[in-house]
Amino acid sequence: MNLVYITKKSTLMVAAFMCLALLLTSSIGYAKTVKVKMTAMEKDIAIDTKGTMYPAWTFNGTIPGPVVRVTQGDTVEFTLTNDKKNGQSHAMDFHAAQVDVLDEFAPVKPGETKKFSFTTKYPGVFMYHCGAPNMAQHIARGMFGVIIVDPKEGYSKSYPKPDREYILIQSQYFPNAGDAVAMMENRGWTNSLINGKIFHYDPLHGANAPAPLVAKPGERVRFFFVNANINMPVAFHPIAGIWDRVYLNGNPKNVIYGMATYNVAVSEAVTVDLVTPKGKSTNNAIVDHTMSAALRGAITVLITSPDADDSMGRGDKILP
Repeated sequence: MNLVYITKKSTLMVAAFMCLALLLTSSIGYAKTVKVKMTAMEKDIAIDTKGTMYPAWTFNGTIPGPVVRVTQGDTVEFTLTNDKKNGQSHAMDFHAAQVDVLDEFAPVKPGETKKFSFTTKYPGVFMYHCGAPNMAQHIARGMFGVIIVDPKEGYSKSYPKPDREYILIQSQYFPNAGDAVAMMENRGWTNSLINGKIFHYDPLHGANAPAPLVAKPGERVRFFFVNANINMPVAFHPIAGIWDRVYLNGNPKNVIYGMATYNVAVSEAVTVDLVTPKGKSTNNAIVDHTMSAALRGAITVLITSPDADDSMGRGDKILP
């Protein structure tokens, strides 16, 4: 009888441990393989709300390129096709990847395709861009984007779940698209672009600008920010607000609190949280506090009101 009781007890304990392991595993999730395909496209793109066209070089025909979002530990299987109609070789440099710069990041000629894989070891937010020479020209003409690597542990006390998320990518606009030397020497740039347009989300300064970003009172709004400038750091600042938390490179382990301005180096990315005041409508201007950049286009307006559109900053609307 004793032996039977012990056996039953052991069986129950094993079952309990298995259930616990299953719950923990399901909350963390399994590593997976994510297939990402992009096409390098050389095409004219509107760089302001007036419809000014620019001979851009792009990933998938947009500035910035498509958002890539995976979970830490996932394997990214990447395919880059260089459209045969293009006149330039193009490449892909993922800042989230640990590979061989002479192999995976090598240029791809027009009409050719390159494939490579990498595993996302670190969580965070990372820039990606074309690495073909002249690299400054390829980035300045629009070949950049963001890859978000969510932590495998998910949200936590130190990395709380946000109510809304927005992606903002800042870049410099050089009207003379063919002068690569000027781009390297920081000569001739006239404007700052946010997500590919001058004053993209600022109807106060940008003619015909689309609606600004929105939130509701008391919400935690998370911004994934990338500095895609060629030469200039960004003094990232929320006018009339304070960054509640700043996650260096977007890594939850690299957190600092209560920052008015955070300096973002060229090619660096950062995740920042802004908690809107409870019980009242407010307005913020998310800017590069380098005034030569802000007043040339690097201003994003965030309007907080109880009737804010619930779809904005969620799902596929984190890059409006």
